[in-house]
Amino acid sequence: MMKEEVDSGCSIMMVVVEMTKLRMLTCDHPVPLDRYNDRIGVVQYQKVLVNALIERWHPDTHTFHFPIGDCAVTLEDVALLLGLPTDGLPITGMTMSSFEALEAECLLQFGVAPRKSDCKGSGIKLTWLWDLKENLELTDKIGIQRYVRCHIILLIRMILFGDKSGAGVHWKFLPLLHDFGSIGQYSWGSECLAHLYRALCRASHFDCKKIDGPLTLLLGWAWIRLHIYRCFLGNPTVSTSKQIILRYNVPHGDRRYRYLNLAHFRKAFDELQEGQFVWVACAVDCVDPNIILVKIYMQSVVWSATVPLVSFECIEWHATDWYRRQFSFVQGVPYQERNLDKAHGEVLTGPKNLNWTIAPSHSFWVMHWTNRYNHVLIELSMPSQHPLDTYMYWYRTKFGDRLNLSNLVVQENDEGNQDMDDDNEEQEP
Repeated sequence: MMKEEVDSGCSIMMVVVEMTKLRMLTCDHPVPLDRYNDRIGVVQYQKVLVNALIERWHPDTHTFHFPIGDCAVTLEDVALLLGLPTDGLPITGMTMSSFEALEAECLLQFGVAPRKSDCKGSGIKLTWLWDLKENLELTDKIGIQRYVRCHIILLIRMILFGDKSGAGVHWKFLPLLHDFGSIGQYSWGSECLAHLYRALCRASHFDCKKIDGPLTLLLGWAWIRLHIYRCFLGNPTVSTSKQIILRYNVPHGDRRYRYLNLAHFRKAFDELQEGQFVWVACAVDCVDPNIILVKIYMQSVVWSATVPLVSFECIEWHATDWYRRQFSFVQGVPYQERNLDKAHGEVLTGPKNLNWTIAPSHSFWVMHWTNRYNHVLIELSMPSQHPLDTYMYWYRTKFGDRLNLSNLVVQENDEGNQDMDDDNEEQEP
């Protein structure tokens, strides 16, 4: 294998860490690049914002319900924030629950197999992968290949598709890395978005206390799209594990401290108005090509596709017809929410020796993604002279009880929110 092949395969994932820092704040924002890193550190403390967004998420429509209409994180946001390919083959295939299958795959990929004590269910413990990566010798092509595979798998678990399974990563991703030349042919961006949707759908259940998934993507989206978020984080000074202390400017130049909690974000979302949400955040003619590469826009044809997002057992719905304004289209009354049936909520617990590409519950959705070009949005002819007014009347009639949460009374923990994923417990992967 040529060095160029190794570089191309590795770069698909390695770009995420550094480019996320830059892209989170590039669109429609005047702050110079050298100030971005000073602000990124605040992101990890935004538990109250995450909780407020969870309250607005509706798992049937896969959208956030705001007073101004439905909106969501889209394939476009994944491409621009994380630089991941959004067009391509679905991330799916075979899952095996036996240790023998895991052992054989690791021998093929790394030349060494973990012990049973290095695994948990069908997952490989991260400590084993870290040790393997640190001790690999990069003296030949084989050593470089194995190092790159370790790096990609660790990025998958730590950055893109983190879950609550503990300190391990499911080995189902390894077969996708057999051929470095084909790594970039997969739609890693749609899988990342599927995992975010899955995390939001689970966290929206009343009995869920934890959330995982690519929260960096969610918080980057909030920074770019929601102007009120920027106002709250305009001049951060102190952060604690329980609440955020921010200094802000008030009339007459008096500087004070303010504690932000869930109630502040609820009220801000209840009062959200047009102009405070950026429907079209990053037009191709107003971004820096040195940060958001032009080649990213080559896959923009699928960004507005109304399609299922496929990731092995995980199927979520990209309901772009519910937020057409995010793609510069006129918003009309959308179709009824899509029922994913048994595919929605499927988990990898217990023996799951299954090829998800052809599984009865998933094959239809995999084929739908394959035909994604037939499901991109087009401008509709609107008989009404005021289609947005018609839509907003329908929207407020249908979801009015979910648009005002300021007076919501719930039993909250000390932090007033679900905990974000760290070392929480969950089923085996």
